[in-house]
Amino acid sequence: MAARVKEPYNKREALAGYLFILPWIVGFGLFTVISMTYSFGLSFTDYDLSTDVIIPVGIDNYRLLVDDPKVLTSLSNTFVYAILAVPLELALALVLALLLQGATRGAGFFRVIYYLPKMTPAVATASVFLLLLNGNTGAINWFLGLFGIPGPQWLVDPAWVKPSIVIMGLWSVAGSMVILLAALQNVPRELYEAAETDGAPKWSQFWRITLPLISPTLFFLVIVNTIASLQIFDQAYLLFYRDGNSNAPDAALFFGVYLYQAAFQQFNFGLAAAMAWLLFVIILGITAVQIKIGDKLVYYEGGERK
Repeated sequence: MAARVKEPYNKREALAGYLFILPWIVGFGLFTVISMTYSFGLSFTDYDLSTDVIIPVGIDNYRLLVDDPKVLTSLSNTFVYAILAVPLELALALVLALLLQGATRGAGFFRVIYYLPKMTPAVATASVFLLLLNGNTGAINWFLGLFGIPGPQWLVDPAWVKPSIVIMGLWSVAGSMVILLAALQNVPRELYEAAETDGAPKWSQFWRITLPLISPTLFFLVIVNTIASLQIFDQAYLLFYRDGNSNAPDAALFFGVYLYQAAFQQFNFGLAAAMAWLLFVIILGITAVQIKIGDKLVYYEGGERK
């Protein structure tokens, strides 16, 4: 094999590249790095926004997180939600992407229809699902009643609170669907033609061709959706806390909601900053584990599994 010739370094192209990413670097520094640094320092203080007084307290805020039972409750609710939401969203997104890929007539129309829910404002979506999930007069329980199935009290029964939020989250599955559709369209057609020539059934083609070749995209979506699920806030807040409801079930208390309450209802920004950093460390650890496992499971064309 001939040795690879090293291309000469082009200073003008490199400068152009740096200039193109300069706005992102400036924005990242101003709105992310500085904010994170400030919040890290704030987590070691007692800062009440109403008095604008900052008092250093060391690691007391982190001790409060360990001693507060609501922190453990909110974290467990968040983990359960993520475990339910991420696989269901990926499965539904993959099914829809496969249907769209197989559509021959009206494919563009169906792509628009499937993507429209993603464009719906969160407040409007929550208002619709408050009606759909009503345990007495909701359309979902009415539909289940047609088959003789008694529907649960979705927004009252603690056992069904998190599934109801998961159902609401599936309304915006179109983002993952579009990404998977692009991955499916990049799978070489000649591989399917060769498999059909060898008599391989459709399920075997899906398992041995489709899944391996879209596994990098699935892996990316697992990481991104896991991060988003662990930061869930708007669905739970709009369904259970929008009107200042103080009697919301503990099953609807997610970590993001509890963080919001600490910052903007209790005005304890030091504690809220500590909670944010705890969530950051948890997400960082989970993502590191996912990457470690994914390196052994994901197939990369032109490369080998680690």
